[in-house]
Amino acid sequence: MLRWIGVAGLAGWLACLGAPLSPATAQTGSPGAGVVREIRVEGLQRIDPETVRFKLKIKVGDPFDPERIDRSLKELFATGLFRDVSFRREGDVLILRVEENPIISRLAFEGNDQIEDEFLEAEVQSRPRGVYTSTRVQKDVQRILKIYRQAGRFAITVEPKVIHQTQNRVDLVFEINEGPPTKIRKIIFIGNKTFSDARLRDVIQTQETVPWYSLSCLIVCVLFPAADIYDPDILALDREKLRGHYLGQGYADFRVISAVAELSPDRKDFFITFTVEEGARYRFGPVNITTQLRTLEISQLEPVLTTVEGEWYNANQIEQTINKLTDEVGNFGFAFVDIRPRVQPDRDKRTISVTYEIKEGPRVFVERIDIKGNVRTLDKVIRREFRLIEGDAFNTAKFRRSRQRIRNLGFFKPGKVVMKKVEGSAPDKAIIDVTVEEQRTGQFNIGAGFSSTQGIISQIIVSERNLLGKGQQLRAKLTLGAEVQDFDVRFTEPYLFDRNLSAGFDIFQTFRQTQNVAFEEDTRGLRLRTGFEYNEELRQRFDYTLRSVEVGDVDDTASLFVPEAEDRTLTSALGQSLTFDVRDSKIDPTEGYIVQLSNDLAGLGGDTRYLSTRLSGTTYYALGGNWIARFSARLGYIFGIGEDVRINDRFLLGGDSLRGFATGGVGPRARNETTGKLSDALGGNRFYSATAELGIPLGLAKEFELKGFLFTDVGSLGGVDGYQTKVDPGPDGILGTGDAGDGDVLTILDEESIRLSVGAGLGIVTPLGPVRVDFSVPLLKEDFDETEIFSFNFGARF
Repeated sequence: MLRWIGVAGLAGWLACLGAPLSPATAQTGSPGAGVVREIRVEGLQRIDPETVRFKLKIKVGDPFDPERIDRSLKELFATGLFRDVSFRREGDVLILRVEENPIISRLAFEGNDQIEDEFLEAEVQSRPRGVYTSTRVQKDVQRILKIYRQAGRFAITVEPKVIHQTQNRVDLVFEINEGPPTKIRKIIFIGNKTFSDARLRDVIQTQETVPWYSLSCLIVCVLFPAADIYDPDILALDREKLRGHYLGQGYADFRVISAVAELSPDRKDFFITFTVEEGARYRFGPVNITTQLRTLEISQLEPVLTTVEGEWYNANQIEQTINKLTDEVGNFGFAFVDIRPRVQPDRDKRTISVTYEIKEGPRVFVERIDIKGNVRTLDKVIRREFRLIEGDAFNTAKFRRSRQRIRNLGFFKPGKVVMKKVEGSAPDKAIIDVTVEEQRTGQFNIGAGFSSTQGIISQIIVSERNLLGKGQQLRAKLTLGAEVQDFDVRFTEPYLFDRNLSAGFDIFQTFRQTQNVAFEEDTRGLRLRTGFEYNEELRQRFDYTLRSVEVGDVDDTASLFVPEAEDRTLTSALGQSLTFDVRDSKIDPTEGYIVQLSNDLAGLGGDTRYLSTRLSGTTYYALGGNWIARFSARLGYIFGIGEDVRINDRFLLGGDSLRGFATGGVGPRARNETTGKLSDALGGNRFYSATAELGIPLGLAKEFELKGFLFTDVGSLGGVDGYQTKVDPGPDGILGTGDAGDGDVLTILDEESIRLSVGAGLGIVTPLGPVRVDFSVPLLKEDFDETEIFSFNFGARF
């Protein structure tokens, strides 16, 4: 035990004692033999002697006990205030000799251009006016190295310099050589046969460094951490992402054999290699439910099953089924249940049977929820994502769902949301411990693009997804184009009054002047929004819009009927939107579908009265080899309530909604029978359109996600009102004729025939944004339709 005593102290101790104290002497502490009569402290400069004596485990009047002296030595070293401590005895006096650690007078960082001093000061443990210790400084060096390596600089070196000053003070300087950024040159997958490298790179978060990265940053500047920087924590998360992707596609035997990151000899680039084993693809076999709860009827639970025999095996659907079963069983009064899936693969038939075993779970309640690591984000923003609260019966399914919802916020770094269940103050209580690490949520985008259907477009967007740490969303967007100028500000509170109720508002102004619509339109308005989730897939939204529309500068050569709308109108409309979304990804879906029903009722005040209905749906199918099939359909109908529908409220069809035709190129028009000239689009009261598209990876320039597309579009638009000379349509689809003045006669052409086009496209993702080129040929059309064979979209679109 004397090994803890300093060398100098040990020598003095032995010299004074001459021989160890006998047990009798140590216990009795007889005067003059073994009792401490005085404790003298030497070597202090700043610290009060009484403070040191207070830390000692041996006091005046105590026997000279080597064990107590040993404990005192440890206690003093543990304070971090002393560089050296030693004890010696002179008669009945215990002399403590200390050497204080210096005080840091100034803390400085040199050579750090990429990371600000303020950030590094907050990360290191050394502080001005704090105690200097070599152990703490070495920890600070390691922390700085870790910060820079997370920022993609593995060539960094950090050297601490200590400059001694008077009065036992020092200046601590960290000399930093940042070195060049270390990027990811290549990501390689070995063993993947079903999904291409490009598709798997879409799954993981780590990304390759793209050429011309510096140039792209001048055009699209996003304040999020770059994904082309090597981070071992994110690489570990990527392993789970790959596993989740394959398990969701039926590959139950999939495993990541290794994920290796190799640094190039010049320490400038990483080469990352994932070695995977896909295994066979399975379908669901028989799906059953068993229970040990006597009063629970299995037939009542079968409707909530999302796993269906014969469909491709999907581990995510098993998780969804467990959640739904847990909720359903809870509705029958069983709060403490443990539902576990028992899977039995049949490798010959390539099926997996699933049996959901429902047992009575342990009676454990949530004692409290502890949240750590959130510096900016308020606790309540995290707590409201929990499916459990203090006092609830602990439920494993709800625990996992809570963790996923917190991760989905996007406020915290991937892989840095850690939730654990720890023991509480009693056997039937549990504490949920949550640790997070925040990431930047502000974004500033500058984008430019060109579309043959919309002209030149430039955009500036400033947004914040976690405003003031309250989870609120604020976005301001400015769009400038040859035909469209648009400005809007959008604010959303996702949890109004901390309830499952979102609320927000939009303020917008749009000026539009197009070649295909024969009038200018100046729109200004306000929209109030609110919505809520019925469940994880079904969302409801309501909105109220107050919109002022001024139509003017109508072309004199256009239809006689367009000037009827040349005035200012006020629209007061109430809308709703119901969305059911079960896609595997909202950004780049490969499977699942989304259906949306929307209605707008105008007439709650204002000048216009109508009811508009729109229904749309899109479904995706993964065909293997990263081939994706997409099928979508839309239809809409609007009718006036006690009045005709105005031209600026009608639907337009063409362009992106019906390729092969110009924007507004399909539908009713007016024809001057004297000159033969056609007016621009009048719009229609009803429309439908459908698309079938096949995305094909071309296998070239994988880092740019080069894809080919084959598609066909079909649709129609028609039905106009508001014409005083309307008569029954003739065989050519003529609704009516009218006198245009000066002896000219106008005919309204409203032929609701089917329009059909086929085409092919090419898409590529560049650092400047996505590029899409489409060639489409109309096969079914009317003579008065305006076609568009070639369409080109380029630039970052938001």
